[in-house]
Amino acid sequence: MKILIIEDEAKTAAYLMNGLNEAGYTVDWAANGIDGLHLAREERYDLILLDVMLPEMNGWTVMERLRAHSQIPVLFLSARGALEDRLRGLGLGADEYLVKPFSFAELLARIRIILRRGQRQPDPEARLSLADLVVDIKKFRCERDGKLITLTNKEFKLLVCFLQHPGQVLSRTFLASRVWDMNFDSDTNVVDVAVRRLRQKVDDPFSERLIHTVHGVGYRCEKAS
Repeated sequence: MKILIIEDEAKTAAYLMNGLNEAGYTVDWAANGIDGLHLAREERYDLILLDVMLPEMNGWTVMERLRAHSQIPVLFLSARGALEDRLRGLGLGADEYLVKPFSFAELLARIRIILRRGQRQPDPEARLSLADLVVDIKKFRCERDGKLITLTNKEFKLLVCFLQHPGQVLSRTFLASRVWDMNFDSDTNVVDVAVRRLRQKVDDPFSERLIHTVHGVGYRCEKAS
């Protein structure tokens, strides 16, 4: 399970990260609202721990913008414990609101409850599609215009990554971290080679291209308007 902490106090963030790592969770940290919202949009997390009083962008705004496109579970962690603050956080779509200071044991208990709720929901992304392209993740199957396309494991993961972020510009570094689970030097062209091979299979035989190059930035997968 992967958790994002959006918290400006470094000591609090370190305390949370250490405890959650010991509990078996993978944890990322953002020290302000803008960076936190960016990570929440670019990466896949099972839960976000969100402070209210943040630099750059406060937690209320982060929550509003996050809910505009995502239903990822959010647990507010804030020193603002007034009833109107708790009601505001929950009203914006948060799953829980925990007031600082809190017991780490209580935090873990609430995290487990939230994550169990999410596990009971069906996976909405077991089947991904764009235009006439359909990918079934569980069956490791790809079709376009009714024609079966054979992909390697990396090509399949790369295509799934594109379809999970439709219309978004994905950098080579982001694709490398998601598909190969590691960072590559900027001089390495492994991502470009993989994208070229993927295009040969899912784009070249068809009239409409879905994978587009954004020069100097990366790639975007979308249906032409």
